Amino acid sequence: MSDIFSHAALSNLAEFSVSELSGSIKRTVETAFDQVRVRGEISGYRGPHSSGHAYFSLKDDRARIDAVIWKGTFSRLKFRPEEGMEVIATGKVTTFPGSSKYQIVIESLEPAGAGALMALLEDRRRRLAAEGLFDPERKRRLPFMPHVIGVVTSPTGAVIRDILHRISDRFPVHVVVWPVKVQGEGSGEEVANAIRGFNALQPGGEIARPDVLIVARGGGSLEDLWSFNDEIVVRAAAESEIPLISAVGHETDTTLIDYAADVRAPTPTGAAEMAVPVRAELEAQLSGLAARLSGSVSRQMDNRRQGLRALVRALPSLDQLLALPRRRFDEAAGGLGRGLEMTTLNKRRAFERSASGLRPETLLNGLKHHRQRITERMHRAETLVERRLLQGKGRVDAFDSSLRSLPARLLGQLERQKERVVTAARRADTAVLHRMAQNRSGLAAHNRVLESLSYKNVLKRGYAVIRDEENRPLTRAAAIASGAVVSMEFADGRVSAITTGEGIPSTEAVTTQKKKPAKPASSGPSDQGDLF
Repeated sequence: MSDIFSHAALSNLAEFSVSELSGSIKRTVETAFDQVRVRGEISGYRGPHSSGHAYFSLKDDRARIDAVIWKGTFSRLKFRPEEGMEVIATGKVTTFPGSSKYQIVIESLEPAGAGALMALLEDRRRRLAAEGLFDPERKRRLPFMPHVIGVVTSPTGAVIRDILHRISDRFPVHVVVWPVKVQGEGSGEEVANAIRGFNALQPGGEIARPDVLIVARGGGSLEDLWSFNDEIVVRAAAESEIPLISAVGHETDTTLIDYAADVRAPTPTGAAEMAVPVRAELEAQLSGLAARLSGSVSRQMDNRRQGLRALVRALPSLDQLLALPRRRFDEAAGGLGRGLEMTTLNKRRAFERSASGLRPETLLNGLKHHRQRITERMHRAETLVERRLLQGKGRVDAFDSSLRSLPARLLGQLERQKERVVTAARRADTAVLHRMAQNRSGLAAHNRVLESLSYKNVLKRGYAVIRDEENRPLTRAAAIASGAVVSMEFADGRVSAITTGEGIPSTEAVTTQKKKPAKPASSGPSDQGDLF
């Protein structure tokens, strides 16, 4: 009986289709869990899908639930999800009828406490520091006076206005702003691309390449500044060839870009102060340096004038400087006449010594020696030519006798060779005759020189040569003794004579003759001077 009643009860239950049952379950779940907060660890996160949605899971040590973040919600998140991050997700639970699964649709996401986010930040800092991105050796000095400053920040915030106002007050320069998002999805990529874009600019291009970069953002929470902790931003800052100033947040806020930048500024305004000097201070400093330079130059000139005056007082007067040279000049002028006389006397004595050695016998011997050498050379040349001609003739005869049996073609060649030998022999004869003519001309010239220097030409003009008994010429009357036998040679012959004492000059006459050689003592034959 009981079985009958139970069967009737089952048959009275409402019947659902699979779609109806799945839809009922979906409505029930979404109604019961339309707003929940779930704490768990992100697992299986691979970044946004090509559609812009993000799919991953939340898990703890005992369970796992699928999660999805739609594209519109993902772009509004304050920080990007990462694998292994513990988060608190706020959303609603729904089902997916196609596979009988349930999942949480996340509407907001936040780290599970600041301690977890700081732990993630510290872990990333240690990893990047181990790669050497934060080493002090990589940091560069800022230029003292940049011409162009590049600023990476939001174009609508108060940060850019503070930076421009501060730069304009201190030292107006050209500022290039690269507008970027400073928080939210994609802000990290935009900041990194801006840093790399400034470094890609070429000097002298359409857009001026900055001399220094400023990456700036106003203050905010750790989540608001999380874009500047992205690894892509830190690597771009470390790779920048342009010196970079990090000005993110307030003085107490610290991000990873602060470690990779060349200089960290406490505020964006402080970054502007670090980038440019104060123009008024520089002008005042230049004015002070110019005044100091002018004073130093004036003092130096005064010191030099005083030193010059002291040196002038220590210098001797013009008369003192010229006294010794004047005395030397006077002594030299006084001794100039005596020097000329002594030089003239020395030259005359040297000329007389040379003239005494220039005798006709010496020239005759030289000419005889040259004539003999020329005759010997002519004889040797004639002998050599004859020998060469005989040798050439012998060779020609030998060739002629040995080649008579050769064909006519070879005989023609031999005839040409024979003609060349004959031509060479004629040239040799001509050269010998020419050489002999040259030697004869030289010998004739020497004879003419000898004849022009011969004393016999002088005898023809009425002079005579007095010789002693040994045939030596007598040049002084004092050298002839009384009663000596002398010979007098005239142009047409010789005569002998015996000297007497009447013509011998006295000692005073000889002395007078030496002092005044221009006036002869007398016209007698015994007073005749040197022939040469």
